[in-house]
Amino acid sequence: MAKRTFDLVLTILGAPLVLPILAILALALAIELRGNPFFLQARVGLQGRSFTLFKLRTMRHPRPGEVQPHLIDDWKTFIFSPPGTDNPRITRLGAFARKTSLDELPNLLNVLLGQMSLVGPRPELPGIVAQYPPHYHRRHDVPPGITGLAQVSGRSDLTYDEIVNYDLAYVDQHSVMTDIHILWRTFFQALTGKGAR
Repeated sequence: MAKRTFDLVLTILGAPLVLPILAILALALAIELRGNPFFLQARVGLQGRSFTLFKLRTMRHPRPGEVQPHLIDDWKTFIFSPPGTDNPRITRLGAFARKTSLDELPNLLNVLLGQMSLVGPRPELPGIVAQYPPHYHRRHDVPPGITGLAQVSGRSDLTYDEIVNYDLAYVDQHSVMTDIHILWRTFFQALTGKGAR
């Protein structure tokens, strides 16, 4: 209850600052993409329940056959976006939004709906979750978050196994004070864009 109250209070208090930024960025992306700047995607949340995640679109639509499903053989070495790799679908403004994490601002609607928290393990795609080893599912014992311990401890530079280890550490020790500390670190990391791709 304390975590939910914290999320709601902070989200509502931050709305006057967030909404103008979101509106301007969404308009700019709509012009660049020549289409809808919002992106809806199924993700897995608390207790393994599926929900619709709201984000800003940072990539052009894929061409047929351009996107392949992730088939993961070794979780200890798998990295979604290895350093030095560029996704040609990402637009110029989209790259800025991803680097500063501004593309995640619509996630706040998920927070208001009770589907997410400000802090927690990032919600994953159902296709990835279907491949999880059994102990990985403990990530779903807490609500998914906009940011989390993994995001302030290396972000995209981490292997998937390292991300999950940070997430499970958060599951075991989370508190409102932990959330405040992670949010504080997230603010400064967004300014530098460290680990973002």
